Amino acid sequence: MSAERIREHAGAGARTVAAHRRRLRADRARQLADLLRRQVLSGGFPDGTLPHEAALAGDYGASRNTVRQALGLLRAEGLVERLPGVGTVVVAEKCTHGLERLRGLGETLHEQGRVTNEVRTVQPVTAPAPVSERLCLPAGAEVLYIERLRSLGGIPLSLDLTYLPLDLGSGLLGADLENTDVFRLLEELTGQSLGHAEITLEAVTADAHSAAVLGAPRGSAVLMLERLTHLADGRPVDLEFIRFRGDRIAMSGLLHRTADTRTQTRPPTRPGVRSHTP
Repeated sequence: MSAERIREHAGAGARTVAAHRRRLRADRARQLADLLRRQVLSGGFPDGTLPHEAALAGDYGASRNTVRQALGLLRAEGLVERLPGVGTVVVAEKCTHGLERLRGLGETLHEQGRVTNEVRTVQPVTAPAPVSERLCLPAGAEVLYIERLRSLGGIPLSLDLTYLPLDLGSGLLGADLENTDVFRLLEELTGQSLGHAEITLEAVTADAHSAAVLGAPRGSAVLMLERLTHLADGRPVDLEFIRFRGDRIAMSGLLHRTADTRTQTRPPTRPGVRSHTP
């Protein structure tokens, strides 16, 4: 191999090693940011101030550079800020939205503050095909469409788009939608309890309208919760598309592993091989 080729090969190797080290530092910073984020959101720093970088480095066995990168990630999320002479402080807290029970936003967050609603639209509309299908209505049926901006402590939290069958929705016209969850109004109107809901939760890009209403940066990610709620008798009565500001809410839940999970996921036994259950 010529001297020129050797130098080229050595240079490429050095660049590969440097890139690998940068990736490792980024990985470690992200891992540390995940741990610190949990502390920030769960009140792990009661006085609102994080330990100094040297203390964090010692506590988590990380380098000072890794700690700085991790704190930079949390600053980019708007959770902490660096104040001269003070250090890194918590500047934003997320609300915790539990997913274990079927409750309205006001019911869910009542311990964290008062939820208020700005009712932007309440009107009958012809149900789009996906809406009529989900609500088990005839094609072209009318539904009541409600759009609300929901805030906690005066800070915008979610934009809710709700579709209700008109025979029930008409009973909500004139109701106190500004201060009462639709769930509670539906139960009062029907005399039934709500039974269950099917939910889908995903991150979507905020469109210009949603971003403006929520006061979020255009193009930022928001949490989209799609929920179809049924009465206790099984009738679907409430289809919602809820956009949450992801920097202001965290979803939580308690999940149980069912007894038959191991049976369902056990790989098939090869022919001639006896399977033993431990």
